[in-house]
Amino acid sequence: MITIIAAAAANNALGKDNDLIWHLPDDFKRFKQITTGHFIVMGRKTFESFPKPLPNRTHVIITRQEDYTAPEGCIVVNSLKKAIDTCPKDEDIFIIGGGEIYQQSMSIADKIELTRVLTTPEADTFFPEINPEEWELVFEEFHPKDEKHAFDYTFLTYIRL
Repeated sequence: MITIIAAAAANNALGKDNDLIWHLPDDFKRFKQITTGHFIVMGRKTFESFPKPLPNRTHVIITRQEDYTAPEGCIVVNSLKKAIDTCPKDEDIFIIGGGEIYQQSMSIADKIELTRVLTTPEADTFFPEINPEEWELVFEEFHPKDEKHAFDYTFLTYIRL
């Protein structure tokens, strides 16, 4: 199964200047819980936004740079198709960004795990629109802002119709 996992604002904002716009510890915990032990597919800029590779996951990095070198254990490819082909066929694959990779993945994904952050910040990277004729919302869990979370947010799970 191919799953897109993202946190996007009400206006679909994902990030600005290759960084997240918010800090939501419970979203990070959910991301870690869902993706640990799996292949995670991302664009080069998303990979470079991490201080180091995420533990207990196989990183598949998509870049057009022919001489790109990644840390040991990371796989570098030049297209989304090659990234998917690199992953084991019988395992869950997670698409973790960025905006361009999400856009390319919408037509091949089976599921979307989305954290909808209830704010409308300025951004330069956006999540694609979710077409209700292609996707069914099957899970929704609201979380109000608190001392650790500056914004209300909702965990949403969509499956392809």
